[in-house]
Amino acid sequence: MHLSSFQPADRCREISITLTRWKSETGTEGEREFAPRLHALLSEWPYFRAHPDQLRLLPSHDGTMNLAALVRGRGKSRRTLAFAGHYDTVPVANYRDLVELATEPEPLLEALLTDLRSRPLSPQEEKALADFESGDFVPGRGLLDMKAGLAAGLVVLEEFIRSGDFEGNLLFLTTPDEERNSRGMRALRDSLPDLARDFDLDIIGGINLDSTSDQGDGAEGRAIYRGTIGKLLPFAYVLGQPSHASYPFEGVSAHLIAAEIVRRIEANPALCDTGDGEVSPPPICLEGKDFRAGYDVTTPDAVWLGFNWLFHSWSQQHLYERFNGLVTEAMEWATATFSAHAESFAALSGGRKAVIEEGFVIPFSVLKARAFQTGGPAAEERFAQKAREVASLGNPLETSRQLTALLISEARLSGPAVVTGIAGLHYPPTRLDPAHPHTADFEAGIEAARVEMAEENGCEIRYRSIFTGISDMSFFGHRPDAAAVSVIADNTADPAVIDQPPANALSFPVVNIGPWGREYHQRLERAHGPYAFRDLPTFLYRIALKLLKAQ
Repeated sequence: MHLSSFQPADRCREISITLTRWKSETGTEGEREFAPRLHALLSEWPYFRAHPDQLRLLPSHDGTMNLAALVRGRGKSRRTLAFAGHYDTVPVANYRDLVELATEPEPLLEALLTDLRSRPLSPQEEKALADFESGDFVPGRGLLDMKAGLAAGLVVLEEFIRSGDFEGNLLFLTTPDEERNSRGMRALRDSLPDLARDFDLDIIGGINLDSTSDQGDGAEGRAIYRGTIGKLLPFAYVLGQPSHASYPFEGVSAHLIAAEIVRRIEANPALCDTGDGEVSPPPICLEGKDFRAGYDVTTPDAVWLGFNWLFHSWSQQHLYERFNGLVTEAMEWATATFSAHAESFAALSGGRKAVIEEGFVIPFSVLKARAFQTGGPAAEERFAQKAREVASLGNPLETSRQLTALLISEARLSGPAVVTGIAGLHYPPTRLDPAHPHTADFEAGIEAARVEMAEENGCEIRYRSIFTGISDMSFFGHRPDAAAVSVIADNTADPAVIDQPPANALSFPVVNIGPWGREYHQRLERAHGPYAFRDLPTFLYRIALKLLKAQ
């Protein structure tokens, strides 16, 4: 199949720069304005002037909107390929003196070149200067992550309209809020069944267009990701028994228990998910603190720990159960060790040995039930009111800590004890399911297009199993197991971050194919232009041709 008439580079670059210039930092007015602006732009396309009902804005959250643009091919086929991506970006503050140019790629490039040529550079900056001087890399907040991906999808949509050489449909979807809690994609997931029914679509596959990083020649960045990594934020709220520092064994050290939890978990390679030949990063402690407001000589009564744990082949139940097991082992070791220290001190000082309680571990779901049983409906209302109060904090660790502390007080729980639970949104891992009825055709179409890219375009694109950045792929075309959803929901402290997918959520195979570049979210964020503007849309178009040809 010849594609000589499809030369997307200039058009894709133009759209990428236009979208980048529309500021859309998460949680800002620019994010709220983006989808309506794109809707207005696409409304000027002759196709959507003729078919206005196939261009829709769908409510997401806090005044933001999802956008859906459907283009139909010849005939009445229901087969549909969906492109998806987020339009929100991280803040621009780290551009410092160039913050006003952060979303103006061409002036920003000149300013960065002037800056980098004017002073001694770190090795990382030297690499950026070489990239910019090559002419192959384009800077700008959000151009890499991920408006170049959106532009690639749009130029394929445009070519699909121009050629009309399809039987089937292309559905372009773009969403807000990926950079925080994927509320845009989760809202789209919830509304997609009705949209598919209204349009009479059978979505046979989805391509997320998110970006990836490659510090080399692009061989790793030119990739088809078959799945995405998952994430949990398990927490441990450690309750000790406070004591005067001169009489340490009249209590139990919360710090000793917490330290042992951290020692067992922190960056421990034995806790990496190594299934399917992949290795996820080990868990790491994101937050560890007690709650002293000032100085005294009493040991702290509580310590808070929050962990980040990435996984790809385990179930979320397995991970949470493993976390509970590690915390239980740590509690047993810490109290036994403290008891042994008390015995040794008694022998040394000639005093009487203090009796140290063994302690216990309690899941958040059990704590919550106990608190509501103890305090009744009034306790339930106090919890709901507290959840409303902390909703604006924007920090899932802090909101979870405050809500757990409230329930500990309501349940009159005392230490030594550890409450375990989940802080923040759970991102499920996903992968292509060989048992899904659309997977074989979807993979065959992608592989045929990949081979053509190598043979006819000289562009080698490889397969990779796991997209290692947290992404909307966790919620796109993925219908999680109801039991898994229940376990996580029951033990998530903050109701605002509990994900409850509808029972009729659509399920279809999804991969990620997007632009590559370097240092996304940083001042020197840059996309590799030749791949983002030329090769990526060409590859997407070839895939569409393979999947939406006459059956």
